[in-house]
Amino acid sequence: MEKKMKKRALILSPHPDDAEIGMGGTIGKLLDDGWEVILADLTNGEPTPAGSIEIRAAEAEKAAQVLNLTKRICLNLPNRYLENTLENRKIVAEAIREFKPRWLFTTALPDAHPDHIHASELVVDARFTAKLTKTDMAFEPHYPEKIIYFYASHLRQHANPRFVVDVTSQWERKIAAIEAYQSQFWLNQQDPAQRGWIIEHITAQCRYYGTRVGVKYAEPFFSHELVGLGNLDSLL
Repeated sequence: MEKKMKKRALILSPHPDDAEIGMGGTIGKLLDDGWEVILADLTNGEPTPAGSIEIRAAEAEKAAQVLNLTKRICLNLPNRYLENTLENRKIVAEAIREFKPRWLFTTALPDAHPDHIHASELVVDARFTAKLTKTDMAFEPHYPEKIIYFYASHLRQHANPRFVVDVTSQWERKIAAIEAYQSQFWLNQQDPAQRGWIIEHITAQCRYYGTRVGVKYAEPFFSHELVGLGNLDSLL
């Protein structure tokens, strides 16, 4: 029988805050279920109107502490100019080879933000590249079982996920992690009424998906590959 990979997930997020927005509750749930969760920000997210490299790093660290992540790193690819180049593909592939996750998570398509689009494409190609043998890449070859996509889209659209995760018990932790990003959702708003708008947005979205499966809050996900259930007790 084929041996299962270690319970380790690698999240490849375009910017600090995207993973918390899209799957902050699921991160908490994975950790509570005994998974190692490594979050790799592809870029440092700067420049932004109210941020700086130092501010964003401090916010990301605070969010990591709130979520109790196993590890958080930044691959320092160029913000605003993130592309699926051979050079970037190698950097991401080496991260996959180093941490050897069972699952990869990244942003779902479609999206209006070029960094999100290219991040999604980059992860797909880096996953394949990571298994190559005759190469000068560091670490041993590795091929994660699945790529699972979370929603942090800049498009005003109704997503069509393949499954949702009940994150009701993790909701307060998710919100606290998002609140770490004061420069992105509070300090950059001229209109006081718009400060912290992300909380209402995320709450409405996750409440909606929760109603579809009979829970209070749920996070949506997409996968191009078949997702199976170990038992029907997990079915909502």
